[in-house]
Amino acid sequence: MIDLHLHTTASDGCCAPRELVERAAQAGVTVMAVTDHDTTAAVAEVRAAARAHGIQPISGIEITAVDEGRDLHVLGYLFDPLNEALGAFLLAQRAARIARVEVIGLRLAARGLPIDVEPLVRQARRESGRSIGRPQVARAMVDAGHVADTNEAFDRWLGRGCPGYVPSAGVAAEAVIEIIHQAGGIASLAHPGKSGLEARIPSLAEAGLDAVEAFHPDHDASLVNQYIHIARELDLLLTGGSDFHGDPEHGLAPGSVTLPAEEWDRLQARRRGPS
Repeated sequence: MIDLHLHTTASDGCCAPRELVERAAQAGVTVMAVTDHDTTAAVAEVRAAARAHGIQPISGIEITAVDEGRDLHVLGYLFDPLNEALGAFLLAQRAARIARVEVIGLRLAARGLPIDVEPLVRQARRESGRSIGRPQVARAMVDAGHVADTNEAFDRWLGRGCPGYVPSAGVAAEAVIEIIHQAGGIASLAHPGKSGLEARIPSLAEAGLDAVEAFHPDHDASLVNQYIHIARELDLLLTGGSDFHGDPEHGLAPGSVTLPAEEWDRLQARRRGPS
């Protein structure tokens, strides 16, 4: 059972790294990648814990790019987490995330929904590698009693076009693909069905994109087949996973969506360097 899309408290997940590994082991996961947003802070701890449970861990990350004013996420796999260029790039990404959360806090307060973002910001600055974003803001809104759950927070306030939405400040997807390659990794377009990114896949493939995440909770059987077809036409690999965060709203567990073993073999065969 291969799950290559998981999150921890190093970004917007609710499970600490060791807790996530324990849950993955209980689910029968045999290969896992933690793909926290714009950080590799949990990779080493997950690697040690996974091996203790007999799980094969690989390095992973989910990096936010900006494409025509919208977020576009690129997954990275099998790269060197200690690569200096990648580390410097991610440091800038996390600084931009902090600035975005601060502006979101101001916008919400101006609309009568004050939340205290300072604890989030202080924690992100104090804990090396910690990444924050809108999911933490959504949870703070729930805690403050402004919304019933995080889904409502995004639907009414934090989603694109909503009063509290602040666009991401980031680089183009092509630059993200390049930095993943510089670190020896493989770049995969994350959950294209969430944003309707089918039209961008050919140009990203020309820019060096290696794979498409076909297997994802937001993709029904029709979408999975569509992305498999696109990947085969463009000679791209396939990736997949549960996108587990631990939120009750997600309702999924590690291993609930997995990558077929034959696709995992193809992915490993394309690796550029140590992971």
